[in-house]
Amino acid sequence: MSEKNEAQAGGQGRMRAFAGNTFDDYYDHALSEHPLPGRLFIGAVVRILWVLTKLLWPWKIEHAERLLDDARGRVVIMNHQSMLDPVAVVTTMWMAHVPVRIVYKSDFDKIGPATWLFSRAGGFPVERGTADMKTVRRARAMLMRGECVLIYPEGTRIRDDADEEAHGGYAIMAQLAKAPVQPVAMIGARHLRFRSRVYMSVGEPIEWSDLAAEKRKEQLAEMEREGMRRVYELRDELRREHPGVE
Repeated sequence: MSEKNEAQAGGQGRMRAFAGNTFDDYYDHALSEHPLPGRLFIGAVVRILWVLTKLLWPWKIEHAERLLDDARGRVVIMNHQSMLDPVAVVTTMWMAHVPVRIVYKSDFDKIGPATWLFSRAGGFPVERGTADMKTVRRARAMLMRGECVLIYPEGTRIRDDADEEAHGGYAIMAQLAKAPVQPVAMIGARHLRFRSRVYMSVGEPIEWSDLAAEKRKEQLAEMEREGMRRVYELRDELRREHPGVE
């Protein structure tokens, strides 16, 4: 089986509507293959979260069309300020029918209901601090199917102005799938208060052909640097446009 056909094949066997599916089934099957009742449930949750978060913390995504009008699988990376980050991005993409998976810390798997919800919403776990090649291979298959993968290279929520040293796993995922990396930045969510304004901005995808390096290892290192440089550049642009918002 070719790499492309292997990726398109996804998980093995048809998923059942109400029973018999493992968490691995949800991680390894395409989102379109998830049981319809679950997809309808997550769709309802997404719409509720979209409305609720918009009311509590009015948020706006600038240049959202860059995120929504590209049919390719992409690795979407962004800075991490609060739990609003993934909610805003995932609900926006979900409501635009753009398939998106989110990488979450495996620590959440200690909470059964969290794993149940994340798996049905398209999430899949990563073991932080390890060479988690199982997650990398999963992400590669998702990207090659045309699904986007949202990941936070900083690895944790940032509470100060320091630019954290980012984890480079996102670049490996993108390189193996020959997928572009798309930077997104957020400000205003670090100290959420009722009706506080939150702003996001989406950058152009970074193509592998845009990089100066020619060898795979050097390309990987350059993408790791360039990806987060673009994220922080977008963040700083937002701060200039919206003074006083951090």
